[in-house]
Amino acid sequence: GKVPASNILASAPSDKNLDAWRELGCRTTHCNLEVVHRSTLVFLATKPHILPGVLEEIRPAVGPHHIVVSLVAGVTIQTLQRLLPPWTKVLRIMPNLPCVVQAGAMVFSRGSNAGDEEAALLKSLLSSCGLCEEVPESYIDIHTGLSGSGVAYVYLFAEALAEGAVKMGMPGALASRIAAQTLLGAAKMLLETGEHPAKLRGDVCTPGGTTIYALHQLEKGALRATVMDAVEAATNRACDMAKD
Repeated sequence: GKVPASNILASAPSDKNLDAWRELGCRTTHCNLEVVHRSTLVFLATKPHILPGVLEEIRPAVGPHHIVVSLVAGVTIQTLQRLLPPWTKVLRIMPNLPCVVQAGAMVFSRGSNAGDEEAALLKSLLSSCGLCEEVPESYIDIHTGLSGSGVAYVYLFAEALAEGAVKMGMPGALASRIAAQTLLGAAKMLLETGEHPAKLRGDVCTPGGTTIYALHQLEKGALRATVMDAVEAATNRACDMAKD
């Protein structure tokens, strides 16, 4: 809702990749240079091994007025600035899957030539897709482990939650809907109250009640330690990708 679709020009090698953009009313092309010539704000969304070739292709057309934003995993701002003209205003962003339903969590960092104006523009545009925060670049790999990959952890938990209800006799479709709504409601309370998760968890626990019995089982299964290990493993893998 921030930009008319007709103002967007998308480039990809094949028509298959462009069909979704056309359905939204965006203009499309197979020429990356055309995007740079006709746009001020340029988003790079390729696989990491493809990016150097794309940057080599567009480099001659990048001018001081361009803002170049990379969504490419594992490619640092330093690398982007090295492969683009020295004056280029570069920003790096890491989104996550729920951006497609305007409930994403994104972080971004700016290069040495990108100022407050460019950062504010990017944050304004992407806030329509969910939470968008500016962070030091060192946080981007942590964000990948926490939120980029973290969506999958939540899906796994939602699946297990619903399967527990199925085991106890609830139909699967109903259990899945209730599990999803439970996660949504819990997340909304965290965001809107600003309370620490431990405080809200304590509010649900009554002495001798159902919740504390269930939490005891989760503690015996080392849920917290396992999730922390998962975030650590994904973060370390993101760091390794950057080195590659």
